[in-house]
Amino acid sequence: MSNPDDIREFLATRRARLTPERAGLPTYGRTRRVLGLRREEVALLAGISVEYYTRLERGNARGVSDDVLESVSRALQLDEAEHAHLIDLVRTANTERPPRKPTTPAQVRPSIRRLVDAMTEIPAFVGNGRLDILYANPLLEALYSEQFRDPARPVNSARFMFLDPRARTFFPDWETNMLDSVAALRGEAGRNPYDRALSDLVGLLSTRSEEFRVAWARHDVRFHRSGTKRMHHPLVGDLTLSYERLEVPADPGLAIVTYSAEPGSPSEARLRELRDWSSTRARLAVVEAQNSPLT
Repeated sequence: MSNPDDIREFLATRRARLTPERAGLPTYGRTRRVLGLRREEVALLAGISVEYYTRLERGNARGVSDDVLESVSRALQLDEAEHAHLIDLVRTANTERPPRKPTTPAQVRPSIRRLVDAMTEIPAFVGNGRLDILYANPLLEALYSEQFRDPARPVNSARFMFLDPRARTFFPDWETNMLDSVAALRGEAGRNPYDRALSDLVGLLSTRSEEFRVAWARHDVRFHRSGTKRMHHPLVGDLTLSYERLEVPADPGLAIVTYSAEPGSPSEARLRELRDWSSTRARLAVVEAQNSPLT
């Protein structure tokens, strides 16, 4: 992941999607040879010189001020996630020496594990920006049983999304979820461009999934703080669940993700059925362990 290339391609893709009409610029009926805005039009809207903007879009972000980034973001009509991503890319470009990043998954503290385990009525897990599931309560493991069939650890939602055929059945809105996953990884790449594990994951998905390569080239980023997901579980059927992503301030980069169903809905009944199945499975596992000749 090359930072100058990321800056150039991110700004170019944002510029290409913005029409003069949407930007409030006159067109005078001229035939346009480029998609979206021209560089000089972005510079005009941002109140900076064409040379300055051209240098930035070519990936030379040395010394670019926050005020300029604010102006460029307004000119390109970037949303909150896109603006944050641009700041991350420029911050990296202005860093003299790359920071050392751990290559192993972050450890989840015992107090956080206890908190997740205490959520017995809702599926919950602790994840990171690479979409690794670092710790999960039993109900989440039951809900994501298809993902946990992968023997590789930590379980990774993006790996499941692109490399496991079951994902397209499990997520009825697979394309939307796929794009969301790529946008999350793209944002994480901007925040932590020297994360070796993330680079390895992107490399793996790029070599094995055409859908991932196409989506990655779009340079889309967005925040995933809350929303709704539809799932088709092989045991209980269709579920529509609301999710919340709760950052853990004491552990930067980690978040607790929870799922819940609307009270009185069929999804709530199916989630309860899944919880009962999970509890029964856990009790059977204990009995089998006690009766094992090796114990």
